[in-house]
Amino acid sequence: MSSRRKFISKIAAAGGAVFILLKSDSLARVTEAVANLNATDLPNKTAGNESFWGRIQSSFDVDRTIVNLNNGGVSPSPRLVHDALKRHLDYSNQAPSYFMWRHLEPNIESVREQIALRFGCQVEEIAITRNASEALENIQLGFELKAGDEIITTTQDYPRMLTTWEQRARREGVIIKKISYPVPLMSKHDFIERIEEAITPRTKLILLCHVVFLTGQILPLKEVSEIAHAKGIQVICDGAHSFYHFPFTLKDLDCDYFGTSLHKWTFAPVGTGFLYVRKNLISKIWPLMAAPAEMDSNIRKFEEIGTHPAANHNAIAEALTFNETIGLERKAERLRYLNKRWINRLKNFNNVKFMTNINDDSQWCGIINVHIEGTDVDKVVTYLLDKHRIFVTPIKHEEFEGMRITPNVYTLLSDIDLFADVMERIAGGYVKEVMK
Repeated sequence: MSSRRKFISKIAAAGGAVFILLKSDSLARVTEAVANLNATDLPNKTAGNESFWGRIQSSFDVDRTIVNLNNGGVSPSPRLVHDALKRHLDYSNQAPSYFMWRHLEPNIESVREQIALRFGCQVEEIAITRNASEALENIQLGFELKAGDEIITTTQDYPRMLTTWEQRARREGVIIKKISYPVPLMSKHDFIERIEEAITPRTKLILLCHVVFLTGQILPLKEVSEIAHAKGIQVICDGAHSFYHFPFTLKDLDCDYFGTSLHKWTFAPVGTGFLYVRKNLISKIWPLMAAPAEMDSNIRKFEEIGTHPAANHNAIAEALTFNETIGLERKAERLRYLNKRWINRLKNFNNVKFMTNINDDSQWCGIINVHIEGTDVDKVVTYLLDKHRIFVTPIKHEEFEGMRITPNVYTLLSDIDLFADVMERIAGGYVKEVMK
């Protein structure tokens, strides 16, 4: 055992006041938890190891008076990340024009390298952005289109992205084709065929979610990319909900552009994301905010947004380290484990319907959409929060409705069990105030 591990073990054994010291070193706790696993412990076996996940949970400072099952919008950061953010902000504040611009801002290059390594692309293909919307709109608004050109997307893409396309349609006369597909999606071929059928000689771009924010459905991006590229069409991947949610790299998507938010499943500070652009395409995209001509082929032109805090993007490094220390496969299996715990208690109710294909683990991970027929979604959401302090997301789409449930690695089994208890009572008809 290393001296560091011996030290941490002694601290843990001491208990009492010394435990407070250990709590501040959240990465050490996670590292120790991983080191204590057996070499034969596969991720699916570790998913139910409460001793291991207890260490992970203690790395977060969250309000335990509320059961937060809405981590899909934005997730709390572990203490390690939040402390780094505050440290960078405090350092900047001593003399921002000197410490922030000269000392901290250059470290964005290290963050860029780390993201590129984990995403599986070249360093010069990654721009650090403030969120997925900013990343994707750089492509949506910067791609050269003319009247009559066609863009394919779906009725289930994120509203901000659909609004962006609709603005281009109003201003320039481009044609937006929104494809509908079954919910839940029981066969990926149904989706692929609908996209392929929509392609015409005028199709220039396809924008698709990697993980559908409404349902958690993982879409077959690589298959669509192969079809599109064979016809000379470029593909934008909306990865807002996929990066560091479950294991994948660029080669698993083969898209031309990818945008994500890092304050969701990556646990980075609020207001962080990144944009990937295939290197030979960088010069063809106009950035959202003007950049000089000499930056035309430079990925950093998408970062020309004016004065901004360096603290946010520098703390991404700690978030990446935290995830890597846990292990992404372990994390994904834990998210599925937590969801299966409540799914298995509800799936035998005839009035409980899932908008996610729960029969195939490869098509979902940390996001599930569920609806209890005969109930009003908004009333159920209000009841869960007001009566039981359980926070979930209502989803009311023109094609379906339900509640989006997104636990996270800090979620306790007791949180899941409370949610399942209440949902069983609602499904059993014992909560009249939620009925339509």
